[in-house]
Amino acid sequence: MSQEINNTAAEAEIRALIDSWIKAASAADVDATMAHYAPDVIAYDAILALQFKGWDVYRKHWQMCMSMCSAMSFKVHDLHIAVDGNVAFSHCLNRCGGIDKDGKEQTSWMRSSTGYRKIDGKWKIVHEHFSAPFDMETSKALFDLQP
Repeated sequence: MSQEINNTAAEAEIRALIDSWIKAASAADVDATMAHYAPDVIAYDAILALQFKGWDVYRKHWQMCMSMCSAMSFKVHDLHIAVDGNVAFSHCLNRCGGIDKDGKEQTSWMRSSTGYRKIDGKWKIVHEHFSAPFDMETSKALFDLQP
């Protein structure tokens, strides 16, 4: 089997992983969400901490995020995936957030970069980075930007 065919199959597997992750996170199912991550995941989320090291630490963060919203929302835009062997990378814009306890939508477009590694035959997220651009003069995040 050629490398191009292998990469096409791997890209399809990663797209399926992303779709599954979106369903799990949108359903606020922390166990199903965390099933997508490697034990040694390093995450740079857009809120609270500079970094999250390891599955247990990131799980606690996800639990906190899910407890803040009555519903979570993720919408991927302009997804690009690159695969080389057992390592892959994706980047996209992701409209993410949720509905707060008062019923108000709190979503914005974020930048998302994700690293994957094939572990025991399955793709897992080993690095995740969500960020929002900010205005250097005001130090405020720019949540109203559109793709």
